[in-house]
Amino acid sequence: MPKLTDREKLIELDKRRKALDDEAAAVRRNLRARYGTILADLPVERMTEKEFRELVGQAVRTGGPAAIAVLKPLPAAPT
Repeated sequence: MPKLTDREKLIELDKRRKALDDEAAAVRRNLRARYGTILADLPVERMTEKEFRELVGQAVRTGGPAAIAVLKPLPAAPT
């Protein structure tokens, strides 16, 4: 196989990067959709949308284990 020029290598690398970016985006969408289906079983209607967004955003920002460690000892909300 003939040796590729730098320009040809760059084109090939750009194609591979785009393919990987597309694959990563698809996996990200699937993961988020799977997490979204979990919400269908949770009583999220007890919260406002703003509270829910804030809660999830802070949990994602701090990381799951840290968020769980802080929230777990709290008493359950009244129903």
